[in-house]
Amino acid sequence: MARAAVATIPALSGLSLYLHVMANHGAPTRGICGGAMTLTYKLAEERRARLAAERLLELKQAELFAANRKLGLHAEALSNEIVETRAEVENVRGENQRFKSDLMEAHEKVEIAERRLWHSIETIQDGFAFFDARDRMIGANNAYLAVFEGIEEVQPGIPYARILEIITEEGIFHIDDERPEEWRQKMIERWHKPTPPPTTLRLWNGEYIKLIDQRGHGGDIVSLALNITETVRYEAKLKAEQARAEAASRAKSAFLANMSHEIRTPMNGIVGMADLLKDSDLSEEQDLFVQTIKNSAEALLVIINDVLDYSKIEAEKLVLHPVSFDLERCIHEVMTLLLPTAREKGLSLVVDYDLFLPTMLVGDPGRMRQVLTNLLGNAVKFTASGHVLVRVVGTTDTTTGTCGLHIAVEDTGIGIPADKVDHIFGEFNQVEDDRNRQFEGTGLGLSITKRLIALMGGEIWVDSIEGEGTSFGFRVTLPVDEDLSLEPPVLPQDVRRVLIVDDKAISRSLLQKQMEQMGARAILCSDAQEALKRADVADLVLAEDVMPGMEGRVFVAGLRERGWDGPVVLLSGDPAVIGSGSDDLQTVLLKTPIVRRELFQKIGDLVAGTPPTSTNAPFPDVAHGPRLMRVLAAEDNKTNRLVLSKLLKPLDIDLSFAENGVEAVEAFETSRPDLIFMDISMPKMDGKEATQHIRALQGEKRVPIIALTAHAVEGDEEGILAAGLDHYLTKPLRKEAIFNAIALNCPPGVLDPFPEAVRPTG
Repeated sequence: MARAAVATIPALSGLSLYLHVMANHGAPTRGICGGAMTLTYKLAEERRARLAAERLLELKQAELFAANRKLGLHAEALSNEIVETRAEVENVRGENQRFKSDLMEAHEKVEIAERRLWHSIETIQDGFAFFDARDRMIGANNAYLAVFEGIEEVQPGIPYARILEIITEEGIFHIDDERPEEWRQKMIERWHKPTPPPTTLRLWNGEYIKLIDQRGHGGDIVSLALNITETVRYEAKLKAEQARAEAASRAKSAFLANMSHEIRTPMNGIVGMADLLKDSDLSEEQDLFVQTIKNSAEALLVIINDVLDYSKIEAEKLVLHPVSFDLERCIHEVMTLLLPTAREKGLSLVVDYDLFLPTMLVGDPGRMRQVLTNLLGNAVKFTASGHVLVRVVGTTDTTTGTCGLHIAVEDTGIGIPADKVDHIFGEFNQVEDDRNRQFEGTGLGLSITKRLIALMGGEIWVDSIEGEGTSFGFRVTLPVDEDLSLEPPVLPQDVRRVLIVDDKAISRSLLQKQMEQMGARAILCSDAQEALKRADVADLVLAEDVMPGMEGRVFVAGLRERGWDGPVVLLSGDPAVIGSGSDDLQTVLLKTPIVRRELFQKIGDLVAGTPPTSTNAPFPDVAHGPRLMRVLAAEDNKTNRLVLSKLLKPLDIDLSFAENGVEAVEAFETSRPDLIFMDISMPKMDGKEATQHIRALQGEKRVPIIALTAHAVEGDEEGILAAGLDHYLTKPLRKEAIFNAIALNCPPGVLDPFPEAVRPTG
C-alpha cells in the first residue's frame, strides 16, 4: 500500500500538490484572485507542504525498507526451516524404511523361532498345551491331542471345561467311583488355583499321566501332560522290593533272635559245666583243658554279641536307655573284668578320674560299659608290657546341669601304622600285619563303638605312634545327677606329706597328682628299701602291695620296726584282697584301681583311728532264720536244669524246678517261693505269661522274678520287663550273677544261704 501511494505523487503538478496538501491539512481555500494571500505566502506554503510531503515520503520509504528487510529475513528463515524440515522428513523416511526392514526381519525371526518352538514341542513325547486367560486352548502338540484321537472338537479354541466333559463322556481317564460332575468340579477348582497342584490320572489303557499346570501373570496357562507310566511301574516295583526287603529284615531279625536263643542255650551248658569242673578236683592238665573250653566259649560269645549288636545298629533298632549311673564305678567295673588278663601280662591298669568332676551322670550304663570294654579290651589285647590308662577330664555347666566329658584310653602297645589309622573304625577291620595276626576277633568292636558314641551325641578319634602306643579318645555330654555345689573329698588336716611307693612310674605320677590336688606334698620312691629310709618325714604311706624284692606286708613290718607308726594304705591288683586284710589297725589293703572317694574315705578312717571295713561286701547281711530260702527255677531244657542245680548245690537253699510255665504257676501256688528264676521260651506257657499269672496270684507280697533267658536281641529286655519280671539275665549263666541275685533277694527270717567258702565277694 505504501508503494502505491508513492507511485501516484509524481503525476501531480506543484499547484495540485499544494492544493492537495492544503486540502488535507484543512487550510482555507480561496480563489487566486480573491483572498488576501500574496504569491510569496502561497509559495512558502507550497514549499512547506512539499517538504512535509518529502519527509513523509522518506519516512514511508524507511518503513517500507524495514518491512521489506524483515520480510526478507522471515522469508530466509522460512526457507531454511523448509530445507531443514525436508531433511528431517527424508531422514525419518529413511529411518522408517530401515524400521520396516528391521521389523520384517524380526517378524521373520519370530516366525522361524515359533516354527522351531513348535517343531521342538512336537518332538516332545509328553503332552504340551497353551490356554488363554479365558481357559480356551491356544494350541497343543500332537502328544497332547493324541489322547483325544478321533475327536475333532478338541482343537484350538475349545474351553478347558469342555475338554473335561469329553474326558468323562468318552471314558478317557479312570475316575474310579467318583461321579463325573464331581470329578469335573474337582478338576475345575484345581485349574483355577493360583498354583494348580500336580495330579496323576490313569488312562483307559492303563498308562499314567501326570498333569503339571503353570499359570502366567496374565492368567494364561501352560499345561504339561507327562507320561509317567514307567515311573509308576518302577515305584510299584520298588515298593514290592521294599516290602520283600522289610519281610527279609523281619525274617533276619527273627533269625538273629532265634540264633541268639539257640546258640546261648547250649553255650549255657558248656560254660556252666566248665565252671563246675573248675571247682572240682582236677589235675593240672585237666584244669588246663577246662580253662581252654571256658575261654573258647567266652570268645564265641563275644563274637555272637558283636554280630548281634552290629545287626541291630545296621537296622537302626538299637536305642539307648538313659538312667542314673556312676561313671567312675562303671570304669572300675570294666577294669576289674580285665584285671586277670592284665595281671597275666604284667600290665598296670590305671584310672585317672579328674577329682573335680561329678561321677553320678545320666546315660545308658550298659552301652557305656560296652564302649569302655571294647576300648580297654583292645588296649589290653594289643599291649605286651607297660600300662593301660583311662583318663577322664571335662567341664561342668551349672546352668544346664550337664558335664562335657573327654575320656581317653591310652596304652603302651604296638600302636597303629599311619596308613591304617583312617580304616580303624571300619567294619571287620583289624590292623593286620606280621605282628598281630595272632590276635583274634571280628573286627567289629571299634565300628560298634563309634556308632554307640554317635548315638550318645559324641565323637571318637584315635592318635597312635607305631611301636609306642595308642590313645583312643571320645567326647560325650551327659546330664549330671548329683549336687554340683558339693566340694570334692579332702585329706585330713594331719596329712600334709605323703610317701608314694611304687615301681611303676605311671602309678606314682597318678597318685602324686591326686595327693597334690588335695593340698599334700608327695614324696616319690620306686624302691621299697629307699622308702623305708624316707618314711620318717611322711604323714601317710601309699604303697604297692607287690614290689620287686619286697612284699607289702614285709614293707609295713619294716616301717614298724623302724618306729614309724603312721597310717599305711597298700594297693593291690589281686581281686582276692579285702579291705581289712591286716592285723595292723593302721594298715588297710585295697584293690586297684580304686574309686577316689573310697581311697580318701579309708585314709580319713585310718587317721581318725576308725577300724577299716571291707570294701567288697555289697550284699546285706541276712538274718538267720528257721527255714531255708525257697528258690523256684522254671526251665524246660534238661541241660540247663542240670547246670543250674550243680551251680546252686553248694548253697543252703530249697531249690525246686518247673519244666514249663504251667508247672511254674502251680509250684508258686503250692510252695510260695522267695525267688523265682524264670525261663522265657517254654512249652505250654512261656515265662511272660506265667509271670503275669503269678503276679495275679501273689497278693500284697511281691515275689522277685528274674528272667534267665537266651533271648538277647534289642527289645527283648523291654518286653520281658514289661511282662512283670524284675530283672534280666542272659545265658550262658554266670555263677557270680546267680549268687549275687540270690544274695540281693534273700528275705529276712531265713537261713543264710551262703556258707563262708562260697560267699560272694562282689
